[in-house]
Amino acid sequence: MKNRQEVTRHIPERTCVICRKKTTKRELVRLVCTPAGVEIDITGKKPGRGAYLCKGLVCWETAFKNERLERALRTSIKQGNRDQLMTYARELDKEGAS
Repeated sequence: MKNRQEVTRHIPERTCVICRKKTTKRELVRLVCTPAGVEIDITGKKPGRGAYLCKGLVCWETAFKNERLERALRTSIKQGNRDQLMTYARELDKEGAS
């Protein structure tokens, strides 16, 4: 019997734009800049400039407080859009705490 080498599959990694933590793509949330505003990209395949954030509420709050997310996406985020994104972040935080 021949000895087979294990084939390791490449796992994409990304970096949170706030805390700079490098982890697998699936453990982060991708935000994408669209003509309608900044949206959450669940599939990770929407066209447009994207940025990744950790699922923790601290990174989300920091992203809007010091405008690092806006710099990463090269756009301005309106207050209504910020509120929608923070609502999503709070839901993520509740799921993580459970």
